[in-house]
Amino acid sequence: MSSNAPHTPVLLDEVLQWLQIKPEGTYVDATLGAAGHSSAIAQLLSSGRLISLDRDAQALALARQRLTNFGTNVESRVTLVHAAFSKIAEVVRELGIPTVDGVLADLGVSSMQLDRGERGFSFREAAALDMRMDTVNDELTADEIVNQWSETEIADLLYREADEHDSRRIAKAIVRARPIRDTAHLATTVAGARKQWGRQRLHPATKTFLALRIAVNREMEELGQFLSRTPATIIPGGRLVVLTYHSREDRLVKHAFQQSEREGTLRVLTRHVVVPGEKELFENPRSRSAKLRCAERLAA
Repeated sequence: MSSNAPHTPVLLDEVLQWLQIKPEGTYVDATLGAAGHSSAIAQLLSSGRLISLDRDAQALALARQRLTNFGTNVESRVTLVHAAFSKIAEVVRELGIPTVDGVLADLGVSSMQLDRGERGFSFREAAALDMRMDTVNDELTADEIVNQWSETEIADLLYREADEHDSRRIAKAIVRARPIRDTAHLATTVAGARKQWGRQRLHPATKTFLALRIAVNREMEELGQFLSRTPATIIPGGRLVVLTYHSREDRLVKHAFQQSEREGTLRVLTRHVVVPGEKELFENPRSRSAKLRCAERLAA
């Protein structure tokens, strides 16, 4: 994908509304992705500063090209950091920033990653079973899980991470079909193993690919660390906005917000999740599963 390819950030207007961007404020986009949200935040800053993190080196390179479109002084407003969002506290501290005015985390896989077949996130075309967001530092790949883990380990993974009720049938089929050559071979194997329950809205391999991606990138562990560390980086009155895309991560965010509220650290502002409207769903079908939650930092 070229740096000029279109990218549609999910729930953009709602993100900016809930973050309450101040032109002089300091903000963290903890999941830079294709820079859609970061670009919009940067345009609202005057003397303020934006720190954007991503564990994907390719995403950082692409974002750097896009952000230069906002003028010659963009480097003074935006700092790009190659780091997982769980490292937010360390990144902010190393930059010499005591606290920030707001933090955004968009937990979806960017269209850039999905549309680059060689990354292995999609079953639309044959590609290596990779699925690593950080191809520099991470070693575990989907290929290792699919071709080396035991049948029981794969079945447990599919059920735990993606609520795949046909997990045992799929795991048995995967082991029998080894070696699984690529993403297309895996998708075909999974589709042949799943029971058909009425009209299928999603591809039969959707949950399997989701579970593998979560495991390869340790997404739940990373999210848990992010949620526990982030409130301390935000000033009283500052806000934390999180976009989720599947039930397990949304439950984790919801429960973390509730726990922080009980402890007097955060105040939950979205008693009901914010979801895309009909217009956005029509223009960007990939937003259909998005949910936004926001909490405000309370005084220590």
